[in-house]
Amino acid sequence: MDSFEINKIVAAILMVALLIIGIGKISDIVFHVEKPETPGYKVELDQVISTSTLTAEVVEAKVDIAALMSMGDVASGEKIFKKCAACHSIKKDGKNNIGPALYNVVGRKVGAISDYKYSKAFLNYDKSWTFEELNGYLLKPSKWIKGTKMAFAGLRKEKDRASVIKYLNQNSDSPKQLP
Repeated sequence: MDSFEINKIVAAILMVALLIIGIGKISDIVFHVEKPETPGYKVELDQVISTSTLTAEVVEAKVDIAALMSMGDVASGEKIFKKCAACHSIKKDGKNNIGPALYNVVGRKVGAISDYKYSKAFLNYDKSWTFEELNGYLLKPSKWIKGTKMAFAGLRKEKDRASVIKYLNQNSDSPKQLP
C-alpha cells in the first residue's frame, strides 16, 4: 500500500468525523430547545428516605415472634446450626473461634464476651439478644447491625431462623421461656 492510499483513508476518516460534528452543530441551531428555569417536578430526598425508613421499621415491628417460634424445632435447628459451627462454638465453656462462643447467648447483652474482639458496630449496639433481635440478625446480619464483621448472608426461611433460635435457647444454663 503506497502513501497516497493511506492519505485517502485518513482523509475519509477525518471527513466522516467532521461531518458528524457539523451535522450535530447544524441540528442544534435548527432545533434549538430552551431548558426551563425550574424543573417540571422536584424530588425531595428527605421525605423519600424517611418514608422508606418508617416502612422498614413498621415491617420489622409486625413480626409475630410467638407464631415464628412455633414454626421451628430444636432438632432441625441443630442441623442448620452446622453452618454456624464453622465460626462459632455452642458448647458450655467453649472457646471463641472466628466468631464468639454462643453458649448462653439468648438474653445476653450484645458484645458481652470479654475475651473476644468485637467490631465497633457490636460494641456500640446497646441491646440484648432477645428472640426478636436474634430473628432480625439471623435474617440478614449486615443489614441488622451495620458494620458487623460477620460475613454470613443470613437465613431467609422463617422456619430455619426459628429452629436455630430454639437450638441456641436450649444451649444455655437457664433457657428462656418461649413466647
